[in-house]
Amino acid sequence: MLVALLQGAPESYQQASVGRVQVLAASRHMALGIALGEQADRVAVWPGLGRQDPGPVRLVVASDGSALGRAGRGQVPSWGVGLAIPGARTIVVRADAPDPYGALRHELAHLALHQAVKVRLPLWFDEGYAVYAAGEFDRMEALRLNLAVVRGAIGDLRTLDRALRQGEAEAATAYALAGSTVQLLARLHPAGTLDAMVGRLAAGEPFDSAVVATTGYTVAGFERAWQRDLRRRFGWFVWFAAGGGWFVLALLVLAAVRWRRRRDLPRRLALNEGWTVENEDEDAGAQ
Repeated sequence: MLVALLQGAPESYQQASVGRVQVLAASRHMALGIALGEQADRVAVWPGLGRQDPGPVRLVVASDGSALGRAGRGQVPSWGVGLAIPGARTIVVRADAPDPYGALRHELAHLALHQAVKVRLPLWFDEGYAVYAAGEFDRMEALRLNLAVVRGAIGDLRTLDRALRQGEAEAATAYALAGSTVQLLARLHPAGTLDAMVGRLAAGEPFDSAVVATTGYTVAGFERAWQRDLRRRFGWFVWFAAGGGWFVLALLVLAAVRWRRRRDLPRRLALNEGWTVENEDEDAGAQ
């Protein structure tokens, strides 16, 4: 099905094998495809899953957003950089993504999770796990959370699911928030890991039951704990400490400079009236 969709692309796709990874890419992107294939073919360690052999994978390097949209049959947003189709053991990564290797690891995390877990998962956990497992929760994501909390844009888990499918700006914050949910699920367990949670899910336990068993919270209770945790960790004080204070200070200084210039403008205009500059050569001769 995917190959048929790609046949409508403006450029033909070639195939290459890298270990157990079948790479499909346009000739100009094949070098990138092979490098990504080498990464996809490695055994990796995933939170709660341990060392996982990726097995056979089809890796498609889409030239741009249009090609990714065709591969996703119109279900991928225009800003998306990757797509995982676990049932077909297929990953699609955009060649023009800012970080195609990071996008690949995110999609590989989806593949690993769904290879082990067959029960239904909420979208916020599915995407949050990929963010957490791919190590995307860096300083910039923390700043997004700071801003989200300061703006009061946390919402509930159902709202988070919807935000993950919104525009690029909203989704960027939503992915950071989703990562924070999974981070908290790990912290709430005495071991501080996802091992027990993911282990129960892999054994076929329903998601809600696994949350209760490993955190002591119902999903509704976890939602409230997550909101409290975000406000505590990413409130006004943390936002200022993380650099927000310098931003505000810069704005205040800029505003003060502009106000001073507007206030002094009449006086500068008055001084300019009748002002005569003496000839520099005459001054030099007088000395």
